[in-house]
Amino acid sequence: MLRTGTALLAVLLAAAACRSGDWRTASRESAGLAPPADEVAEPLVHVYAARAFGWRGWFAVHSWIAVNPGAAGYTVLDVVGFRGRRNGGRVVAVREDVPDRRWFGAAPVLIEELRGARAAAAIPKILAAAESYPYAASYRLYPGPNSNTFVSHVLRSVPELTVELPPHAIGKDWLEGGGLVDRTESGTGGQVNLLGVLGVAAGWAEGVEANVLGLVFGVDLRTPALKLPFVGRVGFPDRSIGG
Repeated sequence: MLRTGTALLAVLLAAAACRSGDWRTASRESAGLAPPADEVAEPLVHVYAARAFGWRGWFAVHSWIAVNPGAAGYTVLDVVGFRGRRNGGRVVAVREDVPDRRWFGAAPVLIEELRGARAAAAIPKILAAAESYPYAASYRLYPGPNSNTFVSHVLRSVPELTVELPPHAIGKDWLEGGGLVDRTESGTGGQVNLLGVLGVAAGWAEGVEANVLGLVFGVDLRTPALKLPFVGRVGFPDRSIGG
């Protein structure tokens, strides 16, 4: 119990740190989670999440994907709301960048890694999913579509990616086209959700989740953990079905 309480306190303190400061001077340096591009000898895919900047960091994370086909630079795929104001409304970016940058001071967490043949198979599907994202010119902080809606779309579109976004990735449950039913992000279960604010999900990778007003509560039995709003996972780190 003491260990769990200490972990919760550490997470909340990290969130508090994200609430202050100037985004223009906040660190965007590498967190050291990805190997240098010139040392990547095989295809590589990383999925990341980090606490959002400012007050949003109390509630949610921002997620993104980085790919490297091997012996090349990293391509980073994400959605940022303010980007639309200077790109003719388009909020999706697919660009060469540092894959594991701190998100304006917040250190990212590596959610999933693919290497070798699985990564090679996944990369073209990831790029295609970014092109097919239906909300490329739309962004709404809550309940979506937002950056987490985009990464959730990619996860659902690429069978080689077999994990789910953290419970505090608000926007992940925004189902495309206003639909009510879809498979879960890992592809191992199903979910019912109303506009990202009310629903349930169950899957081998996800466990059981309930979404109430965009806040997700749940339990993962495969890699035992509680799933809580604001905090994320409390228990064992998540791991993919394939690894």
